[in-house]
Amino acid sequence: MSNKPIIFGTDGWRAIIAEDYTFDNVRRCARGIAELFQKKGIADRGVVVGYDMRFESEDFAAAVAEVLAGAGVRAYLCTRSEPTPVISYAILVQKAAGGVTITASHNPPVYNGFKVRSDYGGAAEPETIAELEQLIAGVRPEGIPTIVRSEAEKSGLIVALDPSDSYIRHLASLVDLEAIRQAPFKVVVDAMYGAGIGWFPSLLGGSRIRVIQINGERNPWFGGINPEPITRNLGKLFETVKAVSASVGLATDGDADRLGVCDEHGDFIDQLRVYSLLALYLLEVRGLRGPIVKTLSTSSMLDKLGKLYGVPVYETGVGFKYVAPKMIETNALIGGEESGGYAFRGHIPERDGIVAGLFLLDMMVKLDKTPSQLVEYLFSKVGPHYYDRLDVHFNPAERTVILDRLAQAEPTTLVGTPVERVNRADGFKIMLTDGSWLLVRFSGTEPIMRIYAEAESLARVQQLLQAGKAIAGV
Repeated sequence: MSNKPIIFGTDGWRAIIAEDYTFDNVRRCARGIAELFQKKGIADRGVVVGYDMRFESEDFAAAVAEVLAGAGVRAYLCTRSEPTPVISYAILVQKAAGGVTITASHNPPVYNGFKVRSDYGGAAEPETIAELEQLIAGVRPEGIPTIVRSEAEKSGLIVALDPSDSYIRHLASLVDLEAIRQAPFKVVVDAMYGAGIGWFPSLLGGSRIRVIQINGERNPWFGGINPEPITRNLGKLFETVKAVSASVGLATDGDADRLGVCDEHGDFIDQLRVYSLLALYLLEVRGLRGPIVKTLSTSSMLDKLGKLYGVPVYETGVGFKYVAPKMIETNALIGGEESGGYAFRGHIPERDGIVAGLFLLDMMVKLDKTPSQLVEYLFSKVGPHYYDRLDVHFNPAERTVILDRLAQAEPTTLVGTPVERVNRADGFKIMLTDGSWLLVRFSGTEPIMRIYAEAESLARVQQLLQAGKAIAGV
């Protein structure tokens, strides 16, 4: 067994299956969860346990449930693979102490993971995660009390749970499903071999709208790609949209809490534009008002929308462990991040690729515009914005050296534009006087350094990205 400490990154603990991600370590995590909720005095409310389509996910989830049962904590164990937002919503329905999802989200196929959710259905706060890590560190795999699943089910300590029906009923309160069903759209949905398989066809099928699903079967190798809905992984979606003359293309990641979008031409609509479109939809189409919460890697278009519609905009560190608490604190209308995860008031403070996709379809219906026309409409409000990201793999041994370089960097200009301010709260972000920005930060789940940039032209974005590489010395 590996002796590496179990560290939760941006959204959970993730590791390579059979190397660090073992049944022993998953059981340690489960025991830590049981002790955490017992310390908080809420363990008697039970814990929702779900899983995705990755290799052995259902068996890792069963192991979690058996450990919880061994600690006298009831486990509501999902009967099949479910999207993370469906599992999170089930926490509210069951009034549970929290939840666990066995998933590595968008990570490569060799990974699996362990996501933790609080009783409000969103990512656990950083303080809670720090406490959980300490508890797990004190757990040794030998001697962890467990109750075999069949016996725990007889005693009521493991309860089979199908969370989909309550989630579907809730959707009807969030969006006009019937209006979408009757739209003359042809929608291509890429389930990316993940937990989102079947959801859009089931919700919208059988009506005027036509839903074409691709990559809709279980494949733990994800067809040789990472199940992350970004340009390099969505070639099949783009080609299918063009081949069938579809109205739009939607993609959900491995656990369906993120959304990727392409327009009617098969061209990718980047995540910053999608987030800004969703904010515009709520503010203008729905006429709602409330704060916007964004991470520091997300678009300055949101700041402009905030000023235009008279709502405050709050910026947090990267990850929903920061976004969710801020949404609750401010009663935010929407929260989101650059990775394609968006959350909405009246739902859960949790990324939901299904709801985000439905909202985008409803925006197309209500404004009678194609996706490319929606982007032009957004630009008519805030001006043109372009964005890109570089993922730079690095030797973990060089991490400290790169961090030192970033800590010592004090640029006064970047690609010919004066620096307005530098934010080191979560990475290294440079804001320029013309509104463009550059961010360099390390992934919380992989040995990758990410460099982000947003500007008024693609050429300028590429200049900023290269400047970021130079500052980091990679």
